[in-house]
Amino acid sequence: MLIGSIESFMQAGINSSDVLVSILFLVLYAVLVSILMSVYAYLFGWIERKVIAKAQYRHGPNVVGKYGLLQNLADLVKLIAKEVRYPSNADSRAMALSMIGLVSIVVFVILLLPLTPGLAATNFGLGLLLVFVVLGFSPLLLFITGFASGNKFGELGAQRSVLMVIGYDIPLIIVVGTIALAAGGFSITGVIGAQQSLPFALLMPIGFIVFFIVMLAEMERPPFDLREADSELIAGWLTDVSGPYYALALMLDYTRMFMGSLLISILFLSGWAGPLLPPLVWLLIKAFIVSLFIIIIRATVVRLRIDKVLRLGWIYLLPLSIANLLVTFIILKG
Repeated sequence: MLIGSIESFMQAGINSSDVLVSILFLVLYAVLVSILMSVYAYLFGWIERKVIAKAQYRHGPNVVGKYGLLQNLADLVKLIAKEVRYPSNADSRAMALSMIGLVSIVVFVILLLPLTPGLAATNFGLGLLLVFVVLGFSPLLLFITGFASGNKFGELGAQRSVLMVIGYDIPLIIVVGTIALAAGGFSITGVIGAQQSLPFALLMPIGFIVFFIVMLAEMERPPFDLREADSELIAGWLTDVSGPYYALALMLDYTRMFMGSLLISILFLSGWAGPLLPPLVWLLIKAFIVSLFIIIIRATVVRLRIDKVLRLGWIYLLPLSIANLLVTFIILKG
């Protein structure tokens, strides 16, 4: 069967050397993205602790390594060295599979995002649509993870995850549709190309604000961290987990922030466009600034109640996203 399939591919005119080159490129691209995600998670884990400590008049990490830069490494080693344990009433298989699914979704979305004009795992006309279709599975996995944790705090966090989707999903769809309207399609590189003269953050500032708020909710960053609200749910679905599982959850948290920062930079801040510096450097600088702003929000804004989140989504974000669509349509047609 395998030999017959290979022969049929060869007869169809596919060059085996081209296939090997494509596979090698995908592997190298995946390695590059993995390095970027790891460096980002480590760096911003340190930056977030320092920024929040500064806001609270504390020192933050300052003992292990220069300026405390090695504190995260020490914490990571300590967490990974602990025994992997699950509560007796938890569904360990569901927890493990849902966590693997969440990590896979985030990594897959990041792999879909082009880093430079010539550096992308794939580039096709419906790339932007595929990104948000894949992201749509995250709340389901978060729901499964919370209920599989085996404690009431995780179950409450799971219910909140689903309720938050009800609040922000429709405004998100409308804003993404408006971006596609302005760019003339759902191609991610086309979206960046359409911003060469004017970033979409200036063309549709209302849409930019709505999308930024929605991405905070999608990433479950404060003030939308209701699934793990420490003042109410102890740690939600992470209340009873062991060290290695908690380390993976922290890595997932910062990886999602990296994904959200890249999406905001690509869709509203012209992506890699910029003078003098290489395209990848420009994209990372913009993602760095967005991430820093996300951290500042965590240090300065109080957590919202779940009813306030739903009220924000339906009474404010939904009308604003519709207004953004109408204003952008008028500007483009004018």
